[in-house]
Amino acid sequence: MQTATKKETALGIRQMAMIGVMTAVTCIAAPFSIPIPVSPVPLSLTTFILYLSVYILGTRNAFISYVIYLLLGLVGLPVFSGFSGGFAKLAGPTGGYLIGFLFMIPLTGILFEKTGKSFWKQFGAMVLGTLVCYLFGTVWLCLQLNLDFIGGLGVGVIPYLPGDTAKIILAALIGPVIVKALKRAE
Repeated sequence: MQTATKKETALGIRQMAMIGVMTAVTCIAAPFSIPIPVSPVPLSLTTFILYLSVYILGTRNAFISYVIYLLLGLVGLPVFSGFSGGFAKLAGPTGGYLIGFLFMIPLTGILFEKTGKSFWKQFGAMVLGTLVCYLFGTVWLCLQLNLDFIGGLGVGVIPYLPGDTAKIILAALIGPVIVKALKRAE
C-alpha cells in the first residue's frame, strides 16, 4: 500500500479548499437576482460564477463544486435565485437551467482543454456551454408554462442574451488573470 506524499496531500487539501471556496462563492452570489417582467427566470450571477469556476478549478472540480451547490439548494438552503431553496425550485420554471448547468460546466471545461487559451476560443467554449444550458432551460420552461419552443426562447433566452454575453466576456477577461494570480500565490 502506498502512502500519499506531502505534496500530493497538500494538493488534495488545496483542491478541496478551492472547491469549498467556489461553492461558497456560488452560494453567496447566486441568490442575488433581479426579476424581469417578461419571464419567471430572474437575472442572476450564477452563470458568471460557474464560468469562473471552470477557469479556477478545472472541469472536474468545477462540476463537483456545482453539484455541492445544487445539493445544498435541494435540501432547502436558500442558495438559489431569490434566496430560495428546496426541490420545488428544481421542479419549477427555472429547474431546467439548474439541470443545464450540469452539462454546461463539463462542455465548457472540455472545450477549454481542447481548444487552448485564446480569448476567442474560450469565449466560444462558454457560448456553446451556455447554448446547451439554454436548451435544457427552454425545454423545461416550455413544459412548465405550456409554451411552444419559440415562445420559450422569447421568455427564457432572448431577454438574457445581452447579459450572458457580458458575463462571458467578463469571465474570459478576468478568469485567466485570477488563475495567474492563484498560481503566483502557490
